[in-house]
Amino acid sequence: MATAGGERLELPCGETVALTSLDLGMRELDCDCGEAHAVVMDMHPPTRFFPEFLVETLDDVVETTSEEMPDFGTPHLMGMVMEEFPEQIAVADAADEGDVGFAMVWISQFDSRRLHEVVVELVVEMMEHAVSHAESERAMTEFEEKMLEFDVTEFVDQYRAERDLDPEPYV
Repeated sequence: MATAGGERLELPCGETVALTSLDLGMRELDCDCGEAHAVVMDMHPPTRFFPEFLVETLDDVVETTSEEMPDFGTPHLMGMVMEEFPEQIAVADAADEGDVGFAMVWISQFDSRRLHEVVVELVVEMMEHAVSHAESERAMTEFEEKMLEFDVTEFVDQYRAERDLDPEPYV
């Protein structure tokens, strides 16, 4: 959680970081603890993790309960990660910090590659849960068969290679 005044954020490793030291293009932080931590900001598009067509599909089918964030996006993805790994994510509400340029920031114990895998795994679980409520044994069987062929690591490798036209902004 952010400390008083919101100027510094305590990371899961115990180190702290000044919110003003976070660059809007930053996707990973080389920490004083010796590890790299993924950095996600509210304005980072969900296409950081998934192709546009899948983001559009998720937005169409996932019902959000927030009037403030009616469209499915990065804050929802990070909420899923926080729910599954509460001790591995530090979050700061920087809406009142006028000199940072973002409203929310999440910094994970994971590096950006591992966080990408975690996000994909959680969305697959969400999709499996949704299909299980479809009351169609055929749909569930087809989904399970497709998921046996789906390799999260391979997907992340391929997507990161395609997405990273300029490797700097999306570590």
